[in-house]
Amino acid sequence: MDKRWSLQSMTALVTGGASGIGYAIVDELASFGARIHVCDISETLLTQSLSEWEKKGFQVSGSVCDVSSRPEREKLMQTISSLFDGKLNILVNNVGVLRGKLTTEYVEEDFSFHMSINLEAAFHFSQLSHPLLKASGNGSIVFVSSVAGIVSLDGASIYSLTKGALIQLAKNLACEWAKEGIRANAVAPNAITTPMCQSYLEDVSVKEALLSRIPLGRLGEPNEVASTVVFLCLPAASYITGQTICVDGGFSVNGFSYQQQV
Repeated sequence: MDKRWSLQSMTALVTGGASGIGYAIVDELASFGARIHVCDISETLLTQSLSEWEKKGFQVSGSVCDVSSRPEREKLMQTISSLFDGKLNILVNNVGVLRGKLTTEYVEEDFSFHMSINLEAAFHFSQLSHPLLKASGNGSIVFVSSVAGIVSLDGASIYSLTKGALIQLAKNLACEWAKEGIRANAVAPNAITTPMCQSYLEDVSVKEALLSRIPLGRLGEPNEVASTVVFLCLPAASYITGQTICVDGGFSVNGFSYQQQV
């Protein structure tokens, strides 16, 4: 295999990797030959997923971790350092949460909930992984943001601001850490067929309104996000840094269409 399109001998950490988009990312990374460690808050989901990956012959290990806890984040990175001999090639800051409400209905706890999991954890994991990424000589960070960080989505103002911040963080780290051989990028999915998204789209009218704005006319699949994440980690993407790629069926570029009105 062309080495530009291989992750053989590379190591990765994927946060929130036992289900949804995270699970698909692990699957894709492993299929390209990477050794992966996964963290997830659900021991049940993690155990189940690790069993599935083992049956596929993938090199995946895992830890239960509440990423909103600073001590647990630090403990996880100590595990990673020991497991991968002080080196890490890939960090995928995937874990994320969403509570859909109108802005006037949010309470203080909603704000801290989104900020600690979606943003603070990603920032801290990036800090903690820096020496390991630098030591690998070929580091790549991918932030799983959202189109909500680029355009407005009803009922998701706090979620949106955390996702927009991840996009800016990718830009900053891309410039600050480039000299140390570390790239940083973001992907911005639209609505994807995951449990979290399904709960947001329980209202049929909301789902129909969203679909009407997606040129491809459907929700995305987790593996469609995963393939983009993995591409950004490949040696073939070695000149791409500080970028955000929307995986959204065209949603973020869809303006007014006269055809839709007649």
